[in-house]
Amino acid sequence: MRTAGQDDADVVGALLFAFNTEFESATPPAGLLGERFRRLLPLPDVLVVLAEDDAGEATGFALLTLRPTPYYDGPLAQLEELYVRPGLRDRGIGTALLTGAVDRVRSRGAGEMHINVDEIDVDTRRFYERHGFVNIAPGTDYRMLCYLREF
Repeated sequence: MRTAGQDDADVVGALLFAFNTEFESATPPAGLLGERFRRLLPLPDVLVVLAEDDAGEATGFALLTLRPTPYYDGPLAQLEELYVRPGLRDRGIGTALLTGAVDRVRSRGAGEMHINVDEIDVDTRRFYERHGFVNIAPGTDYRMLCYLREF
């Protein structure tokens, strides 16, 4: 597990493309994603945790962004994507990526991490819940929702 650098842009772009393609999400081509990661990875508010096997081949990644918030002295972290290559799942790679992501944003002073998950994606929701994430704020009995609007 390591933090990706600008030299990893094409690898991370290919992983994000594979993720989007697997789940039939609209996606730019892998090369364009790589170009964008080349610009994003040096930014202090963008973080990619990269998982690799013993041969140095990428097995998964976690993409996080950090933003200022008045609710904490440090930033609020958003887990944008977490992906493990099919066939390598259920081996602890996702847990290692999530743990590595949490450790890294905590070390940057983050006070909270947000993750958006599709309601029908029960397995992914259970994964995050096993790791202490909730979709019901303490003291309430209703779920938090995420709204979006593309431009």
